Amino acid sequence: MHKQSRVHAAVEPSTAAEVKSTTLKDDQGTSGSLGARNLHKALEDRIADEPISSPASGKTEPPNKKEPSASLRRSIKVGVGIAIVAIFGWVPLQTLLQTSSVEAVINSRLVTLRSPIDGEVSARTAVLSNSGIVQQGTTVLRISNPRADRARLDDLRRQLAKLENERPSLVLKLSAAEVAQKDLAQQAARFTQGRILQLEARIAELQSLIETATARREESTAAAERATSLVRSGTVSTAEFARLTRDRITAEQTEIGARRRLDANKIELTAAQEGTFLGDSYNDRPSSVQREEEMRQRINTLTADLTSADSEMAWLRGEVTQEKIRHSNLSEAAITLPVSGRIWEIMTTPGEDVRAGQPLLRLLDCSGAVVTANVTESVYNHLQVGASARFKPADGGQDLDGVILNLTGAAGAAANLAISPDALSKEPYRVTVSIPELTLGSRDCPVGRTGRVIFTGDNARQP
Repeated sequence: MHKQSRVHAAVEPSTAAEVKSTTLKDDQGTSGSLGARNLHKALEDRIADEPISSPASGKTEPPNKKEPSASLRRSIKVGVGIAIVAIFGWVPLQTLLQTSSVEAVINSRLVTLRSPIDGEVSARTAVLSNSGIVQQGTTVLRISNPRADRARLDDLRRQLAKLENERPSLVLKLSAAEVAQKDLAQQAARFTQGRILQLEARIAELQSLIETATARREESTAAAERATSLVRSGTVSTAEFARLTRDRITAEQTEIGARRRLDANKIELTAAQEGTFLGDSYNDRPSSVQREEEMRQRINTLTADLTSADSEMAWLRGEVTQEKIRHSNLSEAAITLPVSGRIWEIMTTPGEDVRAGQPLLRLLDCSGAVVTANVTESVYNHLQVGASARFKPADGGQDLDGVILNLTGAAGAAANLAISPDALSKEPYRVTVSIPELTLGSRDCPVGRTGRVIFTGDNARQP
């Protein structure tokens, strides 16, 4: 009580009135002991905040400052809030001001490998279990078909074997015909030579006969001329003159006949020298010459047959080789990777029977990675194919520059992508961005990584 009296004496009247009012309010809502404590605490707070006047000296002493005033604390809080907003709010604000996609994911096209033949599948387990990049040309599967059709191959082999067996017989026949033709040619040559010698002898004989006939003709002509003068004188009888005249005419005709035979023999000799024989009892050629000609024709026929057989054998060998390759392709096939990439999906198991054209596995073509993104309608309507873009990975990696490759809108992107564009469901408008740096060597095929595409350039302004 004494302490409360000293405090009331030291404060101003207004302060005492406020304290009294506060005390009355506290007394109405609480008990007496609780109101006394509150009153005491309120008086101490007022004493600490307001200056106290000393009655002895009349001077005002400054209050006991244990903590900053409320206005100062408020100012500090406002400044700290502004700093936090300036530091941490600029990045979201900058993001809101950029033309960007809603969602984006690194994507790549799938290459589907199908079975070229029917057969049983055998796999290279080490390659299929490899989770990394498989190089181009690597064999991943093999398909064996022991029931492959080889009827044509067997038929071609039979035809080839038949011709190979017939060829030696043709060669022997041709050799025998050539020998016979040589013999007949020699026989025909000897006949021709003998015939020419015979005709030459006949010509010589005829020339001798002509000379004899000429001599007789001259003799008979002279005798007839003498008899003509003697007949006039009566020395030679008329009968003798007629006989001499007849002998003269006979000698002349004999000479003419001999000369005609000589001409005929000369013609026959000329024909024989040219290979044609003239006569009444035989054809234009003797039998040896005819047989030699027939044998020559047979040789030509056998030669043509042998040439045809060789040509057909060469063709059959080529067909057999091609059929072997075809049969080998039908009986066994190796499935190799057309491009370097990662095995995305295996749709068969070793030992399974597959049909031709059946999908075996899907390969992720890492060399053609793209970014699939979806945007709002307002952003989509301001984009153009070929405009610049930049992919910002969600993991904080380096930004990647690219260009807009395709604008599919609500129609959806290509269906052969590893990640279906329908997975980006926040917005229906889709954009495909080509990123040259997303290659096999630089990014190790990071398909599935998410991020955001920021569109830059004149064709990607904020709408």
